[in-house]
Amino acid sequence: LSFRLFLSGLPDLRELREQPIDPQAEQEIIDSIEEVYFSNDSFDMVQHELEKLPPELNLQELEDYRDKLKRQQAAVSKKVADLILEKQPSYVKELERVTALQTNLQLAAVICTNARRQLSVAKEGFTEASLGLLANQRRRQLLTGLLKSLRTIKTLQRTDVRLSEMLEEEDYPGAIQLCLECQKAASTFKHYSCISELNSKLQDTLEQIEEQLDVALSKTCKHFDVSHYTKVQLAYTLLGKTQTAMDQLHMHFTQAIHNTVFQVVLGYVELCAGNADTKFQKMQYKDLCTHITLDSYIPCLTDLCKALWEVMLSYHRTMQWHEEHDKQEASPTDALKKNNRSDESVVDRSYVKKKLEHGLTRIWQDVQLKVKAYILGTDMSNFKYDDFIVVLDVISRLMQVGEEFCGSKSEVLQESIKRQSVNYFKNYHRARLEELRMFLENETWELCPVKSNFNIAQLHEFKFMGQCRSPSVSPSRQAASSSGPAQEQLSLFQQYLQEGNPFEMPAEHREEETEDVLASNGYESDELEKSVYQDYDSDSDVPEELKQDFVDEQTGDVPLKSVSRETIRSKKKSDYNLNKTNAPILTNTTLNVIRLVGKYMQMMNILKPIAFDVIHCVSQLFDYYLYAVYTFFGRNDMYESSGLGLISSRLRTTLNRIQESLIDMEAAGENAGVHGPAEDRKEKVPSPHLSQMVVLTNSGTLYGLAQRVVATESLVFLAEQFESLQSHLDTMMPAAKKPFLQQFYSQTVSTASELRKPIYWIVAAKAIDYEQMLLLMAGVKWDIREIMSQHNVYVDVLLKEFEQFNKRLGDVSRHVRIPLPVSNVLWEHCIRLANRTLVEGYANVKKCSNEGRALMQLDFQQFLMKLEKLTDLRPIPDKEFVETYIKAYYLTENDMEQFIKNHREYSMKQLANLVNVCLGSHINKKARQKLLAAIDDIDRPKR
Repeated sequence: LSFRLFLSGLPDLRELREQPIDPQAEQEIIDSIEEVYFSNDSFDMVQHELEKLPPELNLQELEDYRDKLKRQQAAVSKKVADLILEKQPSYVKELERVTALQTNLQLAAVICTNARRQLSVAKEGFTEASLGLLANQRRRQLLTGLLKSLRTIKTLQRTDVRLSEMLEEEDYPGAIQLCLECQKAASTFKHYSCISELNSKLQDTLEQIEEQLDVALSKTCKHFDVSHYTKVQLAYTLLGKTQTAMDQLHMHFTQAIHNTVFQVVLGYVELCAGNADTKFQKMQYKDLCTHITLDSYIPCLTDLCKALWEVMLSYHRTMQWHEEHDKQEASPTDALKKNNRSDESVVDRSYVKKKLEHGLTRIWQDVQLKVKAYILGTDMSNFKYDDFIVVLDVISRLMQVGEEFCGSKSEVLQESIKRQSVNYFKNYHRARLEELRMFLENETWELCPVKSNFNIAQLHEFKFMGQCRSPSVSPSRQAASSSGPAQEQLSLFQQYLQEGNPFEMPAEHREEETEDVLASNGYESDELEKSVYQDYDSDSDVPEELKQDFVDEQTGDVPLKSVSRETIRSKKKSDYNLNKTNAPILTNTTLNVIRLVGKYMQMMNILKPIAFDVIHCVSQLFDYYLYAVYTFFGRNDMYESSGLGLISSRLRTTLNRIQESLIDMEAAGENAGVHGPAEDRKEKVPSPHLSQMVVLTNSGTLYGLAQRVVATESLVFLAEQFESLQSHLDTMMPAAKKPFLQQFYSQTVSTASELRKPIYWIVAAKAIDYEQMLLLMAGVKWDIREIMSQHNVYVDVLLKEFEQFNKRLGDVSRHVRIPLPVSNVLWEHCIRLANRTLVEGYANVKKCSNEGRALMQLDFQQFLMKLEKLTDLRPIPDKEFVETYIKAYYLTENDMEQFIKNHREYSMKQLANLVNVCLGSHINKKARQKLLAAIDDIDRPKR
């Protein structure tokens, strides 16, 4: 029950105790109490009971209910009283313990009082004195620390002097280290008011150091110094700005390239301009390049490339430094250092590596653009050839530098130099063709005396082939590589890493060249004459493709590569003047053409993109020379009527092609300016005219045989040189254009020897009086009745003509050596013409007996026997042509018809004579008419 109920019932407690009550009834009364009365103290029982009252009150019921509540209260009160009485002994005992505790507390208070009194005495006697000492010691320590701080502050204030000294000594890492330490110290003493000003001053100093460091970094772009660059990189590492440094470095390299080329070109422009008022410094670089004079062009280009080389070499060495530095960082000895800041270091190294690799292409692109502007700034079409070759050589060397620098094919440089080269080469080639025409028109076709072991490799223009077989390397590069096999494997950056410059070599190389190809006094000494054949073994230093010996024992279209000693020993009679040195037969013009080819090839060698244009022009040089020799010595209207097939269809096609594509046929005409487009005319050259000094009508000189031999054999010699150069030209030719080169060789070069036939035929046709022989044969009586033992006079006359021809041939050979192929062609033509004249003479016979036919055979056999003593030519040309015709006199009618069908080499007149004279008396008129009709029906193509 609640406490209030207990209190309210307390006055009646005694009364209730006095009243005896049944414990069971008492417990029942207690159990009848509502549960709500046993709740917490906040329960309002009055409110509870009032709320339970019914709406209509009844006094009796209220009194009964009140009595019930009183009984319940009395029961509870009694129960509580019983419980209190039950616990009385425990209460008394606990009260005694409280009393004892009070006594103990009083005793403790007395002890405490005594202790305090004793502590007061101890304080006065010991503690105050000892602690005073400790306090003084602490104050001393604080003052010592303050003194140290003041000394540090004093040092900090004097630091700027030391920093300036270190910057003057370029000890950037030390200066930065000192500055950073000072900043750290300053942050420690920031509670001092004097330090705040010092801190800002240190920050300014650090920024000043960074500026000086940037200047120091820019210096490495032109002259890389390992120790200097190491200091700078270490300084940037201390600042934690490795990546920033790399960005700045690339910016400096770009600026260095621009400043370098501008200063070089500006220097030359101002030097050449003299006191001109033009403000060149304010010009753009591209405009400045257009003011370079022709005289200063090459020195300026060389200096430009030298300066750019220094910049690229510095970049190359910068990359080398970083590669070596990365290797050192990755080494096991640096493992401890690496662990401290490995992540940051790896990121920095990776960034630097990528930046440097990317920068290679950018740097080279900048270099190309600067050089391109310089190349295209001047019109080089009027340069001397040697000067232009120097320009090509320098640019070729620069492209080689680019390839080694970043693997670039230098498309920008190639395109710009190609434009200049094509422009230059067109003008140059045009001038050379005109020059060649002038040479040919003034050429007297005299022998140019060269040594017997003359080889085109001995000429200046072909030195580049002997030094290096590779067409992709420039002449200066070849000069460098020729000094030893060890250097060939070194790149330019390896060769010139420490000193020297790859653009200093060409001029030095050119001064050392010598050339000795001409024989003294037109002939070589007796010693040389004796050892001429041994000389062929002494050319081991000449490239295989240039080992071409020129001896007399050449046959047909294919020149022999070496001479047969057995052939030399045989000394055939037909090879006139073999005892003289067998020097190549060529003229000054031939030599000039060969030199031109060498110059053209040099240009190709250095600049492959225009290789096809150059080879096309080389082919035109050969075409024009061949056409000139043909028009001077080989053009004759009697070819077709001869029936000898002197000009092959291939040669005729070649001559027609040259005439259509190269020869300006209208130049000589009055209306030359009217016909044909100007561009087409510009590409063509007028047909040359033979010099009036050359006489081809004198029988005493065999109608200019010496000049014909020199002209024709010089052309053959030229063709042989072209053959020897074919493989080299083929390597330089673009794959798509190679068919042109193959066609040029198969259709043009190989036809050179074919010109021998028409040219020497003119001599053969005039050297012997064939008309006189026909007249003498017409006076012979062939219808004799007895067999003759003596041949006719016309045979002796003809043989005498041949002897005279042989003598004249010997006279000519004293001035010009006549090679075996030439003498063979001459003899072949003469004998062939003589034999055909014999057949023509026999075809003119009106009457002939069997004895007369025997006399014909006797005459021919006599002619052959004597002829074989004059010439070594075997077999005798057209021997069967005559013999077959003579034997045809014995044929029957049926055999004759078959003979006519099978032998179309004879003319209709000759075949008709066989029918009329031989079979005339044996066959009837109808059979004769049939055979003659068969002759008319046959369409004979000429041989």
